[in-house]
Amino acid sequence: MKIKTRNLVLAVLAAAGLGVSALATAGDVPQGLRGGKSVAEEALQPGNYAVEKDHAPAAREYVQQPPLIPHKIDGYTITTNFNKCMDCHSWTRYRETGATKVSLTHFKDRDGKELSNISPRRYFCNQCHVVQTDAKPLVGNTFKKAEGLR
Repeated sequence: MKIKTRNLVLAVLAAAGLGVSALATAGDVPQGLRGGKSVAEEALQPGNYAVEKDHAPAAREYVQQPPLIPHKIDGYTITTNFNKCMDCHSWTRYRETGATKVSLTHFKDRDGKELSNISPRRYFCNQCHVVQTDAKPLVGNTFKKAEGLR
């Protein structure tokens, strides 16, 4: 019984080894979504896109869409100890700066319990809010604005 088990394990390992070496020698390389380029090749460099000039907040395209950032944020620091966005968007400063105040949703934990400060899961603004640039869409789409927002 022990010999059969050992032989079976060796056979499986040998078959797996042959499959990997056959793949490697055939020159097949997994392809990604990079326009047919190999995943082993270096990623495309980001373009030099201009950030849109400061403007009024953009209209939202779907329900629960995070607002887009209507101004440059170059040099804004967000660390575990400091969030530059809160200099203008905090509840204590938004009136004097004319900025949109942070939503109440940002003061709730995942269970809906209200917190006295911004939830850690909502603290890093750029996870959801993005600056707009003059970049052209990478692919076409047929997206239509939410019916209730027209």
